[in-house]
Amino acid sequence: MNIANAFSSGLPGISPEVYSAADFKAVSDIVHAHAGIVLPQGKAMLVYSRLAPLVREVGVGTFAAFVEQMRVDEAQRMRAIKALTTNHTFFYREAHHFEHLAKVARPELVRALEQGEKVRIWSAGCSSGEETWSLLMTLLGPDKMAGAMLAKRNLRILATDLATHALTKARAATYGLSEIEPVPQALRSIWSQSRDGEAVIIDLLRDLVRFRELNLLEDWPMRGRFDVIFCRNVMIYFDNPTKERLVQRFAEALRPGGFLYIGHSERVTGTAASLLSPVGPTIYQRSAR
Repeated sequence: MNIANAFSSGLPGISPEVYSAADFKAVSDIVHAHAGIVLPQGKAMLVYSRLAPLVREVGVGTFAAFVEQMRVDEAQRMRAIKALTTNHTFFYREAHHFEHLAKVARPELVRALEQGEKVRIWSAGCSSGEETWSLLMTLLGPDKMAGAMLAKRNLRILATDLATHALTKARAATYGLSEIEPVPQALRSIWSQSRDGEAVIIDLLRDLVRFRELNLLEDWPMRGRFDVIFCRNVMIYFDNPTKERLVQRFAEALRPGGFLYIGHSERVTGTAASLLSPVGPTIYQRSAR
């Protein structure tokens, strides 16, 4: 069946001829060039469903015309890329990462903070914030007084994502009560509050995080190194050369001894493997050099 005929059903305002295989390939090429995201043929219907509302909103009538706008208009291109980005995450996802953070990384980070040193953590591809708040609650720990003292020291969290709508939710730091349940009760009971049937991250934590829009494939404005970097289930959308370049940049952005946490289906390969040693399932530590 023709792509256009197969995908136009049930979407008012767009004729059966507006979306072709050529349109899908053009979108795929643009998205790969600007965001590193690979869209195989099996994603053709996803592209249609995500971009059709933008085609209607802009009023250009066809996908081909919208593709031309994507080529020449950066704002329109970024809107399309953000619409195609999947922002699915949840609290305490891949719990073994947070257990490692608590048991292995945290003691050294606490020592550094207590001795007046700075600690910097990056949640790269933070989506709607669940990962960011999970790692921050884990770092501050189950003792509210001790955690509050750590929060007053030289501790900052950078959380970045390409999708502005996801960042808006992350900044709001408000979730359904059932959404936060995966976080151990000892942590969520002191670092979040129940308000009008929702879980709200307390201000003490919110003040430590800077949420910023960032395309990981473009220049990074950060100059200092990080003690911990989380980038999980982001690289699954990239081809291997893009993954290897990105992991190399992460390795270079870590201080010696720092930790990189990646997604369960992701691996460190390429030149970065000489800088990063596996220390747990999808957990890597930067070498001392």
